[in-house]
Amino acid sequence: MTDKAPYRCHLFVCVNDRHGERKSCADGGGVQIRQALKERINQLQLPTGSIRVSQSGCFGLCCEGPNVLIYPQAIWYSGVGMDDIETIIAKIKELLTQAP
Repeated sequence: MTDKAPYRCHLFVCVNDRHGERKSCADGGGVQIRQALKERINQLQLPTGSIRVSQSGCFGLCCEGPNVLIYPQAIWYSGVGMDDIETIIAKIKELLTQAP
């Protein structure tokens, strides 16, 4: 067991789909946003262990979604759209240049 996070930054992108019950992050493009972030991160060719992009279930704020969380820095983005990808990437680059 370890108490250290395996990545310097871990992006969690909500892809929750409530199947029409109420608004969900999937309705707002959460799946596509996750894929775009993942592809863009891969293009950067960052060192192993620096970043991971994962899908998540509901954060409980789908009405404000899609939602993206950067962990362990606790940076939260709500209402994310495809046009926000580069803003999130810029934040990731900034975080990775800071001392661990």
